[in-house]
Amino acid sequence: MKTLKTRLKEGVSNFYLFEGEDYYLYDRGFGMIKKAISFSMPDFNLAIFDDDNYSMKAVLDSCDIMPLGDERRIVLMKNVTKVTENDKKALEAYLKNPSKTTILVIFDYPNKLSSLKEYGFVDCKRFDSKTATGVIVNELAKRNKQISGEAVATLLDYCNGYLSRAINELDKLVYFNIDDPLVTKKIVDTLVTKDAEYVVFELTEALGQRNGDKALKLLNEMKREQGLVGLITNHFRRLFFISTSDLDDKTLSQMLGVKEYAVSKQRMQAKNFSKMQLKKIYSLLEDVDYNIKSGQMSQENSLFYLVISILNI
Repeated sequence: MKTLKTRLKEGVSNFYLFEGEDYYLYDRGFGMIKKAISFSMPDFNLAIFDDDNYSMKAVLDSCDIMPLGDERRIVLMKNVTKVTENDKKALEAYLKNPSKTTILVIFDYPNKLSSLKEYGFVDCKRFDSKTATGVIVNELAKRNKQISGEAVATLLDYCNGYLSRAINELDKLVYFNIDDPLVTKKIVDTLVTKDAEYVVFELTEALGQRNGDKALKLLNEMKREQGLVGLITNHFRRLFFISTSDLDDKTLSQMLGVKEYAVSKQRMQAKNFSKMQLKKIYSLLEDVDYNIKSGQMSQENSLFYLVISILNI
């Protein structure tokens, strides 16, 4: 994504494969492509395919249609999950000799077409903190607002690093006090709901540091969240696997079915626990899950039992 703007200045390609976990970057990159070709007639020159209307034949047939009123036509294949091996072969054959008047853009959030990266890849993984901060500062500047360093760091934490969610929170932050040009951490704390995965990360951090007061406070804030025990179980399962594996973050992310960003953050967090502690915690979580499913323990009681038990492991 960071290099797409430069690449577009050098010329627009016939194919772009977007992959990564931050959906804001998909929309931003797609907008950059449309701007680069002065795209003006989407009613005639934009075809969109998703799981509801997808077939590879329909996509490739659409790529062969000539544009009307614009120099280029765009075909967008959006997060299709029904891709077969034959579809991949047909698409790769097309990419070896693509239409000169069509730009084929694929949003591949499900990571079904990674084998085609060599033909034109746009990386939409979560930005590092510095880059994401720059985007938020620029977005707020367009609305005559500023944000403190502490506030923007808190916003990104609460949104679990996703620019897509952080950008969606900006309207609330901007209009909370229209007379004050500065968005503060207090405003972010008041208005932004913490992402569930971030809260689990925060809770795990408190448990790893043996900070019982903070862990119980966090638990009180989120005890009615549905599926929380499952989130905590999955989090500690990944911590245990990461702590016992010599594989790199990219390989682990593929094996665990999570994004590389999450693995890198959890690798740092795993250092707060010994391997034996993580093994005991994982066994504890399996027991608690069984007790909940068998009706022997309510979710709320199980959460407090978990926190107290982990603090004493």
